[in-house]
Amino acid sequence: MSIIAAFMVPHPPLIVPEVGRGGEDQIKITSDSYEKIADEIARLEPETIIISSPHSIMYADYFHISPGKKARGDLGNFRASQVSFDEEYDTELVDEIVRIADRNAFDAGTLGEKDKRLDHGTMVPLYFIRKKYKKGKIIRLGLSGLPLTDHYRFGQMIKQAVERVGRKAVFVASGDLSHKLKESGPYGFAPEGPQYDERIMDVCGRAAFDELFDFDESFCDKAAECGHRSFVIMAGALDGLNVETHVYSHQDVTGVGYGLCSFIVKGEDKDRHFLEKHLKKQEMKLTEQKNASDIYVRLARNTIEKYISQGIIPDVPDDLPKELLQNRAGAFVSIHEHGRLRGCIGTILATKECIAKEIIDNAISASTKDPRFDPITKDELDWLEINVDILSEPEDIDSKDELDVKRYGVIVSNRYKRGLLLPDLDGIDTVDEQIAIAKKKAGISDNEDYSLQRFEVTRHY
Repeated sequence: MSIIAAFMVPHPPLIVPEVGRGGEDQIKITSDSYEKIADEIARLEPETIIISSPHSIMYADYFHISPGKKARGDLGNFRASQVSFDEEYDTELVDEIVRIADRNAFDAGTLGEKDKRLDHGTMVPLYFIRKKYKKGKIIRLGLSGLPLTDHYRFGQMIKQAVERVGRKAVFVASGDLSHKLKESGPYGFAPEGPQYDERIMDVCGRAAFDELFDFDESFCDKAAECGHRSFVIMAGALDGLNVETHVYSHQDVTGVGYGLCSFIVKGEDKDRHFLEKHLKKQEMKLTEQKNASDIYVRLARNTIEKYISQGIIPDVPDDLPKELLQNRAGAFVSIHEHGRLRGCIGTILATKECIAKEIIDNAISASTKDPRFDPITKDELDWLEINVDILSEPEDIDSKDELDVKRYGVIVSNRYKRGLLLPDLDGIDTVDEQIAIAKKKAGISDNEDYSLQRFEVTRHY
């Protein structure tokens, strides 16, 4: 057996009558859709219900699978402790997923859970399912801060484990859509909110799972969605399968998007291996970028590749332009992989005798010494996007009015504490955001004074 169906569902506690106390009436369309999905799951009679939840245990670099034999939970945090759950985990299937992850050196497993109580992202779907279908064990999955490609791979491993164990399973991808759909909503409004909801409902309505990779991280952050990575794991669990799609409903009356879709498996389809297609497209794009890179970026890339693969710090090439060999300046090397930041380290002022040495030193630091990330490995080298920023001399300014988030980077200082942010970064749209992030990097609190400097950069791709 294998995954026989998957479902995209929201998890607003409000929808549970014991929590909503009448407030659930405003999302009755969503409730009615949930009832239909629960009926469909009951009709399918799965042996295991796999639930991915944004509110389960989540790590930056690891996919958590809830351990143990059983789990309990209730909606007491939402003043409805009488709504409780006592669920049994499919330990055999969990063990197989972990084995497959270990064999692939993939960061997923059952480590790190202290509070074994069910989260509301799991319990809200179960509230509707258990009204209609009492059988079947569950598995609870967390998301991670890893790239979308890894979320899809995780789904593929789940599919493989289900097939090996021989389970009749359904996948429930729990996740709300944008939380910024209305000014009156709990998170206010952002134009990216309705844009996200429209796009995700279109993509899922067509089961065009390859397009899930096209949602830029900064766009998703601005939309304040919580389900995208959950949906990508689901897509991976349906890799290579033909599905019949049904869109039940979409509502945004609370300022949060609730979308419900079903994907009933109808057999195999060799054209629906979406990660494989995505990586081929990425490979072509990166090849074009490498061929078009200027000498600054080629120097940084060559440094990273030699240092990571051979442990060699390359000498400064003799045939570089004079500006790299004779000029001095601060430089930042930024590295992205599959659309996510993978490392960024630089110098505000020149610390080496020439820009070329500045780039070489910072390229090694960005790829191996950025404290936010593990060192880059050989397997990642082909997927790196690199750019180099050469900084002008910083100048003191009296007010944030002298800043422009697209043109100027900012340095925020308080005695020995100093934070820098480069200009024209994805997701940073205002000077206030720019300053706030630089202050946070410096460890400058809101009640501390600070001085401002600005600088310009020449960005090389």
